[in-house]
Amino acid sequence: MPDIHPGASIGHVHLKVADLQRALDFYCGVLGFGVTQLYGDQAAFISAGGYHHHIGLNTWFSRGALPPPAGATGLFHVAILYPTRAALADALRRLNAVGIPLTGASDHGVSEALYLNDPDLNGLELYWDRPPQDWPRSGDGKLQMFTAPLDLDDLLRCEIEKE
Repeated sequence: MPDIHPGASIGHVHLKVADLQRALDFYCGVLGFGVTQLYGDQAAFISAGGYHHHIGLNTWFSRGALPPPAGATGLFHVAILYPTRAALADALRRLNAVGIPLTGASDHGVSEALYLNDPDLNGLELYWDRPPQDWPRSGDGKLQMFTAPLDLDDLLRCEIEKE
């Protein structure tokens, strides 16, 4: 069977949430996504930069529900790619400002990542990719990703970008 077309990508994620307003308060109020469309009090589509939607949130089968138990199958995390290190630093400042704890922070060589849970305990990875020419490689050119602690103080020293 042939490989998938190289232009294929993940377009969006749709999450079941227990409380739509609580989810919007987190994704829009804390992370800064914008609402592109609401479907009453049952669903919302949100995005960065005016795209039709990067994330769908709904309560169709989950209003008031509890998160899945630890050890169950399902979504591990959604990864949100930031364009620059400064944008990731801004995300960390937003989280710190409202006291949302991280569950981890890693330098993977190819990227720097922050890990946390949303209000429904869906895992999130907020990350930026280093330029490909800076990715760690072995002597024969193969990618050599790793996991090391991320220096959060150094990340926070990254200046906010001016538009």
